[in-house]
Amino acid sequence: MNIHEYQAKQLLAKYGVAVLKGGVAYTAAEAVQVAKELGGPIWVVKSQIHAGGRGKGKFKDDASGKGGVRVVKSVEDVSQNVEDMIGKVLVTAQTGPQGKEVKRVYIEQGCDIKRELYLSMLIDRATSCVTIVASTEGGMEIEEVAHNHPERILKVAIDPVQGFQQYHGRQIAFSLGLEGKQVNTAVKFIGGLYKAFMELDCSVVEINPLVVTGAGDIIALDAKVNFDDNALFRHKDIEELRDESEEDPAELEAARHSLNYIKLDGQIGCMVNGAGLAMATMDIIKLYGAEPANFLDVGGGATKERVTTAFKLILSDPNVEGILVNIFGGIMRCDVIAEGVVAAAREVSLNVPLVVRLEGTNVELGKKIMAQSGLPIIAADNLADAAEKVVKAVKEAA
Repeated sequence: MNIHEYQAKQLLAKYGVAVLKGGVAYTAAEAVQVAKELGGPIWVVKSQIHAGGRGKGKFKDDASGKGGVRVVKSVEDVSQNVEDMIGKVLVTAQTGPQGKEVKRVYIEQGCDIKRELYLSMLIDRATSCVTIVASTEGGMEIEEVAHNHPERILKVAIDPVQGFQQYHGRQIAFSLGLEGKQVNTAVKFIGGLYKAFMELDCSVVEINPLVVTGAGDIIALDAKVNFDDNALFRHKDIEELRDESEEDPAELEAARHSLNYIKLDGQIGCMVNGAGLAMATMDIIKLYGAEPANFLDVGGGATKERVTTAFKLILSDPNVEGILVNIFGGIMRCDVIAEGVVAAAREVSLNVPLVVRLEGTNVELGKKIMAQSGLPIIAADNLADAAEKVVKAVKEAA
């Protein structure tokens, strides 16, 4: 689960992470009030969407070319810039060409920036540890730094038993070129970040940029925090921060039915049981010359109703030109899948090729249900056969 920048800063501040004062606004009038309470002479107006690269982004139908993060020097400019942002669509490198509508802004104090650094925490699956990533190249995409200047990135894995220690913080502080009192400040800053990461069940915490001010203070100028969805039952207060308007409607509907669904850009819809099998199915679709339209794992104990919902989700994507159902029935019974597929296909008036590969518990009964349905379902003997048939059927239908 993602949250907005201002929400991330409010959470991190509780753990001693230094942030600037600011306030959220939904209208220009609210923004002016926040600016007056903060005091001048400089403010920063920040669009709040779930995407990075806001400063370099551009608003649709805006010839000015101004981005989604702007420095202003008067209350009147605060009002005008908020008017220019609220209700407009901001396009960044992470939103895709469709962009995202700005529905709220964050008004923050200005800051005397001397240096921009990078700091983040994530779970490194290679080491099975929470890993701190730091770089002197703040304000840039970390992927770009990794590609062009990998020597400027430091990674420090934190042993889960030992936890964060002060020497970890000092190692990072020295690598960032901090000195004097800044080192101890950085150690406390990183320690607070680690505590927040662990206690809030985060999956990513990113501070980009982490700035050193002219006065030598260390401040999180931006903050991105993502949470492990599987741990949200422990954090009802965090779950309340969810902004559903920032999420894909189909993915929200899938979550309500305990389905794991992620929309992609291809044309072959997939319905599979098991994440590993779903990944393999997507890979083999690409191998046979097409692109998957989604990742969809119905799980091991799906009911007929959940399967029907899954099928509808796939068909709600206008880009879908064919569907591949790939089920290995262990806990999941093939006849249940077949009943769900048949029910959904009838309900939505299926008009794209459908290829189904079943194997496992009650497979013969499942095949019989589909054969007797009267629907144009293409049966497949194995995964390769299924992928080849669905790609061929889509090309022939084009």
